[in-house]
Amino acid sequence: MAMATRTPGFVLPTSLSSQPPFDRRGGGFRVSVIRCSSSPFTFPTSGDVEKPWTSYNARLVLEDGSIWPAKSFGAPGTRIAELVFNTSLTGYQEILTDPSYAGQFVLMTNPQIGNTGVNPDDEESGQCFLTGLVIRNLSISTSNWRCTKTLADYLTERNIMGVYDLDTRAITRRLREDGSLIGVLSTEQSKTDDELLQMSRSWDIVGIDLISDVSCKSPYEWVDKTNPEWDFNTNSRDGKSYKVIAYDFGIKQNILRRLSSYGCQITVVPSTWPASEALKMNPDGILFSNGPGDPSAVPYAVETVKELLGKVPVYGICMGHQLLGQALGGKTFKMKFGHHGGNHPVRNNRTGQVEISAQNHNYAVDPASLPGGVEVTHVNLNDGSCAGLSFPAMNVMSLQYHPEASPGPHDSDNAFREFIELMKRSKQSS
Repeated sequence: MAMATRTPGFVLPTSLSSQPPFDRRGGGFRVSVIRCSSSPFTFPTSGDVEKPWTSYNARLVLEDGSIWPAKSFGAPGTRIAELVFNTSLTGYQEILTDPSYAGQFVLMTNPQIGNTGVNPDDEESGQCFLTGLVIRNLSISTSNWRCTKTLADYLTERNIMGVYDLDTRAITRRLREDGSLIGVLSTEQSKTDDELLQMSRSWDIVGIDLISDVSCKSPYEWVDKTNPEWDFNTNSRDGKSYKVIAYDFGIKQNILRRLSSYGCQITVVPSTWPASEALKMNPDGILFSNGPGDPSAVPYAVETVKELLGKVPVYGICMGHQLLGQALGGKTFKMKFGHHGGNHPVRNNRTGQVEISAQNHNYAVDPASLPGGVEVTHVNLNDGSCAGLSFPAMNVMSLQYHPEASPGPHDSDNAFREFIELMKRSKQSS
């Protein structure tokens, strides 16, 4: 039997120590046993003396059998989701309100979160879509002139779980080695570790349609532009207006703001909007937006994309990119732990330039499965995965990452200008 090792902040309770941790990759079990305490984790009882600091009152239980004691700072309860890590140094409010995180717990690798509080200007949608936030240290104060409330109050009001005082570095290394894991967050003392473990092993995010719950229910016009205080690249616009239909698979507001700032008149439509109805609106171009989950779980969206190919210039972002890949005849696959963060290097194969990009996805397009004529325009330099496509014969372009970069750098903002040029050339040739 392998020797036990010690990992700070990690406890394998005695009730689970008799069964080896779960190994998702091989469908079997590993033989190592990890322990940092001779006694199992227990919640404080009502008879304990009240302390001037927060006690451990929550647990993160992962499907590999690991139990991580934590302290709660958001909503109470028990939730199940896929755990992923995000390497962004800032922008946690944009991450909280990004619909692409539906069905997931987000672990922030930046050790201190909450120091800038929250404010109404940094929302990416009308609500929080992730299932829970996992962080190392919760800032005890806020120090930003735009702050209107604390992160803890914000999560509690929106019924989102948040936990802190975990060894997020150790958890991140585990996710990098084993891949994304299903986990359960709980503040309920009545639930045993074994019960939470079984919950984590009885649910899977693969194959679930997560788009339907985050998409709008009816069309609407988008009119807001980027706030002049934050605007940039204003000299690259030709002043003309282009009518764009944006399919909402979980769209971020700053994508819409950037399109609007480039002179687009935007109508946002639900994910189930028929292609025939979209064409009746006589658009100059169509955007397929970002969104959560497995592109193979939404075949209706793939069919819509197929019906629109070649009829009008199209631009896919993130989920939209994956749907385009499938509609063109390619395949998508689930990545080991995905790309989540604002610091991913991407090479533009056409120019040779390297962009630092903001990314959030767990699936990728397999370039070997794409038909002839489809060009891989961008490559993620961390792992060589496909980060962008082009099919000139059908006026198609796409990016696997977020060119609006909220949060993140603005290296890729010119992609919006390229979409404008694609629509412009199409209009001139028609």
